Amino acid sequence: MLVTKFGTDPDAIRPDIPLHRLRLDSLALEELRLHIEDRLDVDLEDVALTSRDTVGRLVEVVHGKVSA
Repeated sequence: MLVTKFGTDPDAIRPDIPLHRLRLDSLALEELRLHIEDRLDVDLEDVALTSRDTVGRLVEVVHGKVSA
């Protein structure tokens, strides 16, 4: 989704990379949240992610919601 929707270089996506290094600001994070909710049919409304969070943290949060 980061590659197809946001044009992120696939080689740059690693668990330890902060989201801001992938050029995801607060507006882009909100858009990403909406895409994830639609695609995976999960509610991320109560999740507080910032551009300082890492890709790994994003994956953990989404995985936790999908598994719940």
